[in-house]
Amino acid sequence: MTAPVRTCVGCRRRALSDELVRLVVAHGELVVDVRRRLPGRGAWLHRDPECLAKAERKRAFPRALRVAGPVDVSAVRNTLAELVTEE
Repeated sequence: MTAPVRTCVGCRRRALSDELVRLVVAHGELVVDVRRRLPGRGAWLHRDPECLAKAERKRAFPRALRVAGPVDVSAVRNTLAELVTEE
């Protein structure tokens, strides 16, 4: 069974969900859903810091997650840095 295909909110390229990380708003904060089990609407992003920067520039997170106002991505930036160093 293959993984579902999702679209990265940063670069807008389609990829298998195994290649992307899921982001959700939990308690008013944008977090990486490592286990992909948190409730709520999710946005998908490559583990590449460039994709995160593109998504920030395009203000893609509030639109994709359907939340009002800007979203703080500092926790996501730190988590992505840890994920990239693990690979």
